[in-house]
Amino acid sequence: MPFDLSKIIRPNIVNLSPYSSARDEYSGSGSILLDANENPFNDPVNRYPDPMQRNLKAKISDLLGTPPNHIFLGNGSDEAIDLLIRAFCVPSVSNIITIDPTYGMYEVSAATNDIPLIRVSLNADFSLNANALLNAVNLNTRIIMLCSPNNPTANLLDRGEMLRIARNFNGLLVVDEAYIDFSGNNGLLEDLSAFPNLVLLRTFSKAWGLAGIRLGMAIASDEIIKILSKIKYPYNINRLTQEYALKTIADPSKKEKWVKTIIEERQNLESELDKLPFLLKRYPSDANFILARFSNAKEVYNFLREKGLIVRDRSKVLLCDNCLRITVGAPNENRLLLHELKNSPF
Repeated sequence: MPFDLSKIIRPNIVNLSPYSSARDEYSGSGSILLDANENPFNDPVNRYPDPMQRNLKAKISDLLGTPPNHIFLGNGSDEAIDLLIRAFCVPSVSNIITIDPTYGMYEVSAATNDIPLIRVSLNADFSLNANALLNAVNLNTRIIMLCSPNNPTANLLDRGEMLRIARNFNGLLVVDEAYIDFSGNNGLLEDLSAFPNLVLLRTFSKAWGLAGIRLGMAIASDEIIKILSKIKYPYNINRLTQEYALKTIADPSKKEKWVKTIIEERQNLESELDKLPFLLKRYPSDANFILARFSNAKEVYNFLREKGLIVRDRSKVLLCDNCLRITVGAPNENRLLLHELKNSPF
């Protein structure tokens, strides 16, 4: 059965009349702006930002080769996650399916919106089983949410398995590609036109080094983007964020250099971690972090913390017993980490 967006959108969202801001009703080069009740004295951020982020979307469109009307910009990817749930999931009725383990914000957003979350375990090697997720689908399932490369497992999920889900599911397949730049893979960007139920999440927090400005995006069909734009807060991306992002993406060579360095550092970290006698397993990484299983993860974590080196203990996460998640740092940070581990008492 072909995907029909109208069958899964909440009726109240269909009938919603969105708030229309002064800058929605007028955009141009008027010299005297008396329409938005702003302070007239320029300091210099007295004016509201463009609510549709037109200039920024145009530049991102050039980078991705994706039309601007297929791009939604949010206050981090978390805003897009929340809006997708609010637009398509009826509280206490609809449900979301996600993999386990994965990024914890999906569960938080679902719980905040009173949406049941169904977890389907990855295989023991962290690979994706499309049939297992499809078998968990019921009449109230509206969204299947994946993360690829996945967090905390660091692996790129199999494209064929993901597209099998998109092909056989009449809800939204949301794939969070926050770490895609470190994978040497273009993700599912080229598959968007063939799958109207596919939504990709990207962020400027990782490869672009802009976590502090909180800018994420959803890339999807024009119809889905219109729905997200309809229910977002009017000025969800502030002017400073838009201007800083425009300045940064004007020179993508810096990002590309960073990504190259991080991948090289990741490979060196992997090689050196493998030499540690108390390392049980180091999992392959397609991200800017490494998941490693130790014989004594809690002790290693505490030892590093005492040295001022903070990693993430993921031991309580499904399939990640005794695992630490280690972000790839700058070269000097990685050298210090390895020095302490090699000279640890373990």
